[in-house]
Amino acid sequence: MAKKKQGLGWIEWLRGWMYVIYEMLFQRIIASHLQNPLELPPLTDLTCVVTGSTSGIGREIARQLAEAGAHVVMAVRNTKAAHELINQWSASWHGLPLNIEVMELDLLSLDSVVSFANAWNARLGPLHVLINNAGIFSIGEPQKFSKDGYEVHMQVNHLAPALLSVLLLPSLIKGSPSRIINVNSVMHYVGFVDTEDINAVHGKRKYSSLLGYTSSKLAQVMFSSVLHKRLPVEAGVNVVCVSPGIAHTNVARDLPRIVQVGYNLIPYFIFSPREGSRSALFSATDPQIPEYCELLKADEWPVCAFISQDCRPTNPSEEAHSVETSLEVWEKTLEMIGLPSDAVEKLIEGKEVKCRYGTQND
Repeated sequence: MAKKKQGLGWIEWLRGWMYVIYEMLFQRIIASHLQNPLELPPLTDLTCVVTGSTSGIGREIARQLAEAGAHVVMAVRNTKAAHELINQWSASWHGLPLNIEVMELDLLSLDSVVSFANAWNARLGPLHVLINNAGIFSIGEPQKFSKDGYEVHMQVNHLAPALLSVLLLPSLIKGSPSRIINVNSVMHYVGFVDTEDINAVHGKRKYSSLLGYTSSKLAQVMFSSVLHKRLPVEAGVNVVCVSPGIAHTNVARDLPRIVQVGYNLIPYFIFSPREGSRSALFSATDPQIPEYCELLKADEWPVCAFISQDCRPTNPSEEAHSVETSLEVWEKTLEMIGLPSDAVEKLIEGKEVKCRYGTQND
C-alpha cells in the first residue's frame, strides 16, 4: 500500500507561494478589464442568503445585490450591526426600497447553523443563491476550538458553510437553477488537508494560524468538488468556489500590528472590499455559470468551478485535484457536522435528514 502523503512536497509548496505572491503583485493588472463596482443586471426575482455580510466583502456583496433589486438575507452573528447598515444604505439610496432582511447565524455554533436552515426551509420558498462569504484568519493567535470542539478556522471556513449548504438544499432545489457560491482564497494553494487530523490536534504538523486557515480553504474546495458531482444536473443546483483576490478586509484585523502597517503601505496591490466582491457577484449572477458547471460535470472534471478574482475560470491547486483525498474530506466532513453519508441523496429525493446538531434548539 502506498504511504499516505503527510504534507505538500517542497516543490508544490514553493509553487503555491509563488502563485500567492504573483496574485498579490499582479491582481490589479490582471483584473483591469473589470468595472468597479461590477455592473449587475436587474435581480428583482432573486433571493440570496449572504453570510458574514456586516463587514468587508460580504457587506459589499449584500449591498450591491440589494441595490440591483434582489431580496437579500443578511445571515450574521451581529444582527444589530446589520440593521444599522440597512438603515444607512436605505438613507443614501434613491431607487426602489431595498428588500433586505436580517437573520441570526453564528458559524461558531453548528446548532445555530441548523436553526437557521430549519427557519429558512420552513418558509417553503425558493432560495436562488447562497453565498458562503463569512470567514476568519486569526493570524498569530494560539489554537482555538469552537464549543463544538472543532478548530475555529476549520469550523467557520469549512464545516459550518458545508452544513449550511447541505441543509439548505431543499430550498435551493425549489429555487433552481440556483447556486452555492463559496468565497474561497488564493491561499488554498499552500494548503494541505490531513484527513486523519482535520482538527489539527495530534501535533503531527506544528499548528499555526496559517496552517489552520490554508487547510480549511483547501478542505472547502475539496468538499465543494464532491458536492458538485453528487448533485445531479436535474437538481439544478451549481457549486462554485471563488477567489476574491487579496483584499483589504477585516481578516486584516487579526494581523499583528507590525504586519498591519505593512499591509497598509501596499494599498496599490491590495483590493478594496468592493473590488474583492466582484468574483462572488459575477458567479452569483452571470447567466453562463450554470452552463460552465454542467460542462465540468459532463467531462467528469475532478474539481468544481473555480472563478478567479478577474472573474475568469481558473484551476484550483494541484492538491485540490486529488479525487481520493477529496472523497475522504467529504466523508469526514459529513461525520463531523453530524449528517449521514447519504444526506445529499436523501434531500434530493425530498426525504428528511436528521442532523446530530440543533435538536435541542428546535
